Amino acid sequence: MDKIFLHALKTESIVGIFDWERQVKQTVILDIEFSADIRKAALTDSIDDTLNYKRVAKRVLAFVEESRFHLVETLAEHVAMLILEEFAVAWVRISLSKPGAIRSSRDVGVMLERAVADLDSWRARAAPRT
Repeated sequence: MDKIFLHALKTESIVGIFDWERQVKQTVILDIEFSADIRKAALTDSIDDTLNYKRVAKRVLAFVEESRFHLVETLAEHVAMLILEEFAVAWVRISLSKPGAIRSSRDVGVMLERAVADLDSWRARAAPRT
């Protein structure tokens, strides 16, 4: 399996459990890897034959900047599902960190992997309850 990656994608978001964290955007940094079959693009040298990682980056940045979650775990899960749904990849790995969240630590965060097979259970859990 080939992979495409985006390293150190940096933006700001409302993420945190404390009152002050709900008022101010904080820096988050994402490393993203996803599956891709790049053989055709390698042969044709055409952007039309691969997953345009600039489009992925712009979509993820827009989503994260507008999001408001309490936990980095929740934010990372939503980013993973967004990529799986909107870009039709089979697999994604997200590493999301929040620099300065813990005194004496450069950063803290989470790392997760999700596959397209996880989408159905995600949709069932995320569906509004009536």
